[in-house]
Amino acid sequence: MKKALILSLLALGTIANAQTRRIAFEGTHPLRKFDLQELGPDFPSDWSAFHYLVMEMRTSTPQRFHLIVQDKTGARRLGFQPVGQNVWLRAAVPLSLFEGRDQSGFDLASATNRPWHSYWLSVWGPFGPIANVQALAFMMDYPLHHPVLEIRSIRLAKDDPGSEILEKLPVVDEFGQWIHADWPTKVASLEQLKQDWKNEENSFTPDAFDYCKYSGYRSTKAKATGFFRVERIDGRWWFVDPDGHLYLSMAVPGMAGGGAETRPSGREAYYKALPPPEVAAAAAGGRGGANFPGGSTAGFRAWNLFRRYGPEWPARAAEMELRRAEGWGLTSIVARGADTQQRKPYLAYFNTLPRSNSGDVPMKLGLPDVYSDAFARFLDQSAQTQLAPRRDDPWLIGYFIGNEPPWPGRESEVVDMYLAGPPTAMQREIKAWLAQGDTPERRRQFVVAAFEKYLAMVGAALRKYDPHHLNLGIRFGGDPPAYISRTAHVFDVYSLNTYEYEPTRQVKTAYELSGRPVIIGEFHFGVPADGLGAGLVQVRDRKERGVAYRYYVERAAALPGFLGAGWFIGVDESVTGRMDGENYNIGFLDVTDRAYPELVSAAKETFKHLLDVHSGKVAPFSQRPMASDAGTPDTPWMDEEHGFKFDVN
Repeated sequence: MKKALILSLLALGTIANAQTRRIAFEGTHPLRKFDLQELGPDFPSDWSAFHYLVMEMRTSTPQRFHLIVQDKTGARRLGFQPVGQNVWLRAAVPLSLFEGRDQSGFDLASATNRPWHSYWLSVWGPFGPIANVQALAFMMDYPLHHPVLEIRSIRLAKDDPGSEILEKLPVVDEFGQWIHADWPTKVASLEQLKQDWKNEENSFTPDAFDYCKYSGYRSTKAKATGFFRVERIDGRWWFVDPDGHLYLSMAVPGMAGGGAETRPSGREAYYKALPPPEVAAAAAGGRGGANFPGGSTAGFRAWNLFRRYGPEWPARAAEMELRRAEGWGLTSIVARGADTQQRKPYLAYFNTLPRSNSGDVPMKLGLPDVYSDAFARFLDQSAQTQLAPRRDDPWLIGYFIGNEPPWPGRESEVVDMYLAGPPTAMQREIKAWLAQGDTPERRRQFVVAAFEKYLAMVGAALRKYDPHHLNLGIRFGGDPPAYISRTAHVFDVYSLNTYEYEPTRQVKTAYELSGRPVIIGEFHFGVPADGLGAGLVQVRDRKERGVAYRYYVERAAALPGFLGAGWFIGVDESVTGRMDGENYNIGFLDVTDRAYPELVSAAKETFKHLLDVHSGKVAPFSQRPMASDAGTPDTPWMDEEHGFKFDVN
C-alpha cells in the first residue's frame, strides 16, 4: 500500500510537471519569465553541452515574440515567428544562435533570417554564453487580440528531433491560405474569387492623377534632357523626367511576378494541393514566378494568376501591374533581370555581387574581393550584359547597385573570414595592412576602404556601359553608421531601406552625411493575421495600414532631400514562408491577387497632393498610426540598430 502511494505521488508529480504552460500576453511589452526550477527540478543551468532547445507549442496568433535566455551577465534574444496559428508545433531551436550569428549571408535578411519547417528565427541578439542560464523568458511587443501561447513541453537535446507542425494537416488550402484561421475576405470558392477579380477590373478610373506621359507632374517644368536626372530647385530635390517635368518615384514592386512562393520540399503534407506543372511552365516563358514541380519553390499566387488568366498569366499579370499603377497613382515600377518596361518609368537592379563563393570571386558577408582580377572581370562582364541593352531607354530612371550590406559593425569578422580562407588578393592586402598594426579600428578602416573601392569600380562600370542613367546607390538598411553613409557621396541618389513609423530622422541623417538626395527603397506596415506575421513594423488593423502609409510617406515627402519611396512588397509572402522563412502580411495584394482596399485608398489620397507636400505648400498628414489598442510607440519599432532594452527581473 505504501509503495503504491509513492508510485501514485510520483505519477502525479510527472503529470503536474508536464502540464501545459499558458502565457496570455497583455499590455505593451508583456514578458513571462520561467526560472529553471519552474521548467523542472533537474533542468540544467549549463546549456553548453546541448545543441537544441526543444519546445512543443501552440499560438492563437501568428504574431512574433522574443525568445530570451537570461544569465547573470545579461540576456540573449531571438525573434521567434511561428508558421501559422492554432496548431501544435515542435520547434528545435539551435542554442548556438543565442551565442552569436553565423557568418553566412550577403545582405541583412540572409544574414539574419533562419528558416525551419514550422517556424523561423530573426537572429538579432544580444548574444552571450549559455553555460550558466537562470531563466527562459517570452516577450511580445504590442500584442493584438489577447494572444495566448501554450507550451506543453520544454527540454534540451543534443540531437535535432525536427521542427514540424504536429497536427491538423494539411494547413494550407489550394489558394495558398491558412486553413486554421478565418477572416471576412477569406476565399471559399473559385467562383467568389472570379467575382472579386471582375469587380476590380471595373473599378479603375483612368487619368485620375495629373501626370504626364512619364508620370511626372504635368503642371511643372524644368530642363528636358531625354533621360531622368536629379536637380535641386528652390532648395528641394526632384527627379526630372525625360520631358522636363518634376517627378517623385512612388513604387510597389513585385506585383507582376508570381510572388508568395514557398519551400514545399519535406513539407508536402502541409498543403492540400501544390501548383500543377503547367503553372511553372507558363512562368518559365514569362517574367518569372513559381518553378515547382521540378524546382525548389511552389508559387500559390502564380497558381491563382493561372486560374485568373490561364497559361498567358505572366504577360497578363504584367499588364495588370500597369493598370494598377495607373489607377492607384503609382509613378514607377521595379524591373528585375533583363525585363524592360516601355510604358512606365522603372527602377532597375545592377547585380554587382557574385552569386556565391563557388566561383572565382570570394565574398564574405556581401563584401567581394575587390582586389582580385577575377572581380574586375566579373564586374565588367556583368555591366556589359545588364547595362548596355538599356542605355538608350528613356523609361529607365536608374540602377540600385546593392541591397543592405550586413557587415557594418562586423568588420573584424570580415577580416577574420578572409584571413581564415585560402590565399586571395584580399587576404594579401589585409595582411599588409595589419602588419602596420592590428586593432579593431584599423580593421574597420580596411573594410571601409575596400568598400569604397568596390563603389568606385561599380560606378565606373555603370558610366562605361550606361552613361545616361542614374546611380541610385546601395539600398542601405536600417541606421547605417555615419562612416557608411558618408561613402554615398559618390552616388547620384542615396537609397535607404528604413522600417519605422516615421523616417524623418533617418532621411535627414542620410541627406546630411552624404550630400545626396534620398529615395526610400523599402518600408512597410503589417498586421499579424490570417496565419501571417506582421512584418517589420506592426499596426493594429488594415485601416491603420492606410493611416501608417500616409503618415510615413507624407512626413518623408515634406523633407527637401526626398525623391520617392518604394513599399516592400507587392504581394503578401507565403504563409509557410519564402526561402529564408519570412511569412509577412505586407502586400498591397494578398495571395489570391486581390488588393487591400484600405491601403490602396490611403495611397491614392497621398498621391493626389504629394506634389504640394514636397513643394512645402501643404502640411503632411499628421495622424500617427496605432500599433495596437495599447497605442503607438514613440520609439523605433523592433529595430536592433537602436539596441534592445527590457527588464527580465
